[in-house]
Amino acid sequence: MHLLLRRLSILFVISILITGCETSNKPPAKEATPGPNQPISHTERVKQTIPQPKRDQSSQAIANRLVNLATSVPHVRGATAVVLGKYTIVGIDLDPRLDRGRVGTVKYTVAQALHEDPQGARALVTADIDLVQRLRDVNHDIRQGRPLGGILEELADITNRIVPQPSREAPKREEPPTRTNEQRLKQTP
Repeated sequence: MHLLLRRLSILFVISILITGCETSNKPPAKEATPGPNQPISHTERVKQTIPQPKRDQSSQAIANRLVNLATSVPHVRGATAVVLGKYTIVGIDLDPRLDRGRVGTVKYTVAQALHEDPQGARALVTADIDLVQRLRDVNHDIRQGRPLGGILEELADITNRIVPQPSREAPKREEPPTRTNEQRLKQTP
């Protein structure tokens, strides 16, 4: 008798376990997924982003990172960068024996390298010897804690020498073609 009760209790426990672990094949709730003929009430778009590595976001840290990027380009002997807010100017020191075309190519390569960095995407790049020296002086003034008013004026002057007038601010001065203008263009001096 004792053996029979034991077998029945084991059989009872096994049957409870089997029915408890059984998955139900119920259809999903109606509000969870719309049917084939039901319109979707709203769409929620989520921007997928890759986590950005933690970086020091101070102006000096950004300038140092951009200088490292610029000096990694071949033919660049040295660089200096000034970062104030969202404005960045990078001066590169090149071999003075490089011809003008090669200097332009190196400047373009540096600009491309800086474009890959989020803070360097809008940086102005110059290889002008005078401007690079002025940038070094500005960088020294910033580190010495000089007043920002004079530093900003100097940066504005440097920027105006690099980019005399931004293209988006240039007024469009296109005249419709006239007979007189066409005749002037056809004349040879």
